[in-house]
Amino acid sequence: MSSNPVTVTVAYQVVPGRDADFHSWGWAMLAASSRQPGFLGGGVLVDREAEWHVVYRFASEGTARAWEDSTARTQWDARVVGFARQTERRSVRGTKVWFDSQTTAPKAPAPPAKWKLWFVNMSAVFPPVLLFNLIVLPYLGGLNPLVRTLLLCLCVTALVTWILMPRLQRFFKKWLYPPLQALRGRHKRRTA
Repeated sequence: MSSNPVTVTVAYQVVPGRDADFHSWGWAMLAASSRQPGFLGGGVLVDREAEWHVVYRFASEGTARAWEDSTARTQWDARVVGFARQTERRSVRGTKVWFDSQTTAPKAPAPPAKWKLWFVNMSAVFPPVLLFNLIVLPYLGGLNPLVRTLLLCLCVTALVTWILMPRLQRFFKKWLYPPLQALRGRHKRRTA
């Protein structure tokens, strides 16, 4: 067993709408762990991917393992089953290892569902195509169909690319990427 401090990070996926329950559970569990010998502190936080983390630190690997293997810890794990699922557990010794291991790039957000992309694209393409057909095409009736189609594509593509899509992506951002937006502003850090 080592005498270096040990930091344990446990990641959880929380059932939607049960964030407050998980937050309360996490701080109560940390309060219980603070009564264990060697406890140095901890916290409950949520990251950008809407995954919750309970982080705690003990003075040594032995004191951390004693808490991990205790019946009290098992009882706390049983209480969270109804509203959260553990997805990962990570334990590191010392501070240098902890900071060195955090240099990996964050995960990219999952792409939106195809039907959502289709809806946003149709919302951007349909209005200019309709307007072009109603307003501009009657004046271009004498042109070759290839030239008319090329003009339609050039105008609509430019309008969609530089004007409509950037605005629609900003407007639909919360709908397209809900996990990134669902918990924005609820990032909480405290020390037990």
